Amino acid sequence: MEKSSASPNDSFTSAMTLTEDGLTKVPKRYILPPSLRPDGTRSNTCLPIVDLSFLRHPLHRPRIIEEVHLACKELGFFQVVNHGIPLSVMKDALEAATEFFDLPNEKKMHLLSSNVHDPVRYNTSLNDVKDKVSFWRDFLKHYANPLSNWIDLWPSNPTCYKEKMGNYTIAAQKLQEELMGVIFESLGLNPSYLHEDIAEGSQVMAINCYPACPEPDLTLGLPPHTDYALLTIILQNHQGLQIMDHDGKWHSVPVIEGALIVQLGDHMEVLSNGRYKGVLHRATVNSEKKRLSIASLLSLALGKKVRPAPALVDEQHILSYKEGGFSDFLDFISGEDIVEAKYIDKLKINP
Repeated sequence: MEKSSASPNDSFTSAMTLTEDGLTKVPKRYILPPSLRPDGTRSNTCLPIVDLSFLRHPLHRPRIIEEVHLACKELGFFQVVNHGIPLSVMKDALEAATEFFDLPNEKKMHLLSSNVHDPVRYNTSLNDVKDKVSFWRDFLKHYANPLSNWIDLWPSNPTCYKEKMGNYTIAAQKLQEELMGVIFESLGLNPSYLHEDIAEGSQVMAINCYPACPEPDLTLGLPPHTDYALLTIILQNHQGLQIMDHDGKWHSVPVIEGALIVQLGDHMEVLSNGRYKGVLHRATVNSEKKRLSIASLLSLALGKKVRPAPALVDEQHILSYKEGGFSDFLDFISGEDIVEAKYIDKLKINP
């Protein structure tokens, strides 16, 4: 795999390394402006939990579709239980991620890259070339669908990584295809709308590590942002993900054993012609423990464009978005600081 713009070098410092060095203060480059810092005030409002087992019961299915519709409309977010992915598969994926990030840094440096187009890359923060501030995160991102096209590029160390993360990746892709049908039905579309494009679409696995931080009130693991994807499924081992509601209040997403988090992204906002919005979210850090999250981001294939569904464009809902794709998003983030620029704004059609 050809690398560009970044190669292993002495200037790279991972968040894990900072924690392991025993720092008692956050380095200056990680300190956020006061307006971006987590202020500790957040709502404890109950967040929607959808039991997918009821989808198989004709009498209960309409209620579940309505629950999904309300969750997507109000928050752009819900959690799912009884989703069909065994707890053991989820735990194995988190174990593989833990073992990867616990490796000595020199064992990971061959994957280091700042090129957002690389199908496998290890790095820290967000866009380390453009960012004005850094974020308390290390990550590994890799393409995943179809798995046979990409798995040989995944890390071979730890030895369990390909098998354990691969099993979870396949299960997450299958679940995302099912959820897309449910969300389309909640929009009044045929559940099989774009089914083939989605089955053959892009799946990016973003494995995130947020080490313990000595001053968690001064920084974030990730700043407020929306995902580019149609749909993101998140598996987390500790609380730290927060979502913002329409009133600007932050809600901490609880960790429920066996549950998975479902978030709508910018491409779903485009496809729904604005009926559903991408959810604004951020990752906080803590001083006590390392947090891991595994995000599976689903969209159409690299060269395909997402556009508003024709059935969702009418006199009451005029065409409000331009088409956009995964490759467009990669081009966007390679040249922008996402703290200051929002991808979805590039896709909106001004009245």
